[in-house]
Amino acid sequence: MMRRVILGISGASGAAIGLQVGRLLAAMDDVELHLVVTSAARRTIAHEAGNEALGRLIGLATHFHSESDIGASIASGSFRTAGMIVAPCSMRSLAAISTGITDNLLTRAADVQLKERRRLVLLARETPLHLGHLRNMVAVTEMGAVVMPPVPSFYRNPASVEDLVAHIAARAVDLLGLTDAPLIPEWRG
Repeated sequence: MMRRVILGISGASGAAIGLQVGRLLAAMDDVELHLVVTSAARRTIAHEAGNEALGRLIGLATHFHSESDIGASIASGSFRTAGMIVAPCSMRSLAAISTGITDNLLTRAADVQLKERRRLVLLARETPLHLGHLRNMVAVTEMGAVVMPPVPSFYRNPASVEDLVAHIAARAVDLLGLTDAPLIPEWRG
């Protein structure tokens, strides 16, 4: 049985994480990947990962949705999903999600995950944080989202930036609970 997963990419720095999440989800035989990318994300992806990166990501998706298509399947609660990851999640997208402003497909799809009590993982990307950012994180957490700032785990002794990105992306995918065995091995002490 195919499980539908939505990947939203917003304009925050950290495009490599969203690209890696897309690769991990596309590699799962039983995942139907629905992708939505904001206009700001398009610019960030091109700047951080090159002009061809977005095309490669779109090629991995089962369905690519325009951010302006608020009538897309993923905008409806009757369209069942296994969850959604927003990687990276800009403070603008976080604020819109926390207040129910559904002015594009990414924020509408996230809103649907919350109202349907489905898993929503937000890789909130900003530093330092002001009180408004923190309040938005609290608000979405109270609504059921998982806020996962993309903080590296240095205890695993990463050898490269790619190792850090791979770990963060795999940890985000693991939070959806799609596999019996986690992508990141359990810490054994």
